[in-house]
Amino acid sequence: MNTVISASRRTDIPAFCMDWFLARLKLGSFLLTNPFNGQVRTVKADRDRVCAIVFWSKNFGPLLERAGELTGWPSVFNFTLNSEDRLLEPRVPPLKERLAQMRTLVELYGARAVRWRFDPVVFYQVDGRVKDNLGAFEFLLDFAAGLKIKSCTISFMDPYRKIAAREKLLAGFRFIYPEPGLMFEKASWMARRAAERGIKLFTCCEAGLSSMGIENLRPGRCIDHRLISQVYGCRLSGKPDTGQRRSSGCLCHQSVDIGSYREQPCRCGCLYCYANPIVKGRD
Repeated sequence: MNTVISASRRTDIPAFCMDWFLARLKLGSFLLTNPFNGQVRTVKADRDRVCAIVFWSKNFGPLLERAGELTGWPSVFNFTLNSEDRLLEPRVPPLKERLAQMRTLVELYGARAVRWRFDPVVFYQVDGRVKDNLGAFEFLLDFAAGLKIKSCTISFMDPYRKIAAREKLLAGFRFIYPEPGLMFEKASWMARRAAERGIKLFTCCEAGLSSMGIENLRPGRCIDHRLISQVYGCRLSGKPDTGQRRSSGCLCHQSVDIGSYREQPCRCGCLYCYANPIVKGRD
């Protein structure tokens, strides 16, 4: 077993695509279409090849409803759990519901297999008032610590053309991209608060931030062969994933991502998402 399946950096498969995912898993393969040349390749997904499936989601409810169909498949869960903000994340379930999902995942798979992401940290202005999404961070730290979750991965929102186009459609709204000094201040505060709860803070693709010497903050890897090997006892190469943003500080190990922006679109509607289609309002 030497394959790690990523499901998926590109979309929210646990929330929106479980029928498709489980059907392909039963067939023993996924068909991946190259978005540039249209070529299709087959990724084998049988129990003799797959060491683990790494799921990424803001809503694991649909997956948990069908967790029995994943019995026997080693799984790791990258759970993005931010402060509740219906403006930034209009179509994710209420925070209370998602906290219950995290608790259930820990009960089913153990705390080491559930990895919390507070991602991204967002600053914005609404009708002249400057805001951020850090309001519930300490509450979430307490909750995660109570579940014995030992790490949190963070990033700060990046500018993309699709986000800028979406921003223009919202009256009285604009994103704020913090200067390095403000990022250092906020990241230092987050790292201190995490350390007080025994939680290690990691960065995702934040090479500049992780080099600032902040205590209890270091570069992380969202696909971690060492962690998977420790949890599930399989042997993995530990080779870096050269297809990711290495220059931005990504330390992820090799995996095969089976999601598609086009074929399995995410419907969370998050305003800060670089992949999400432009929306015509705040709903």
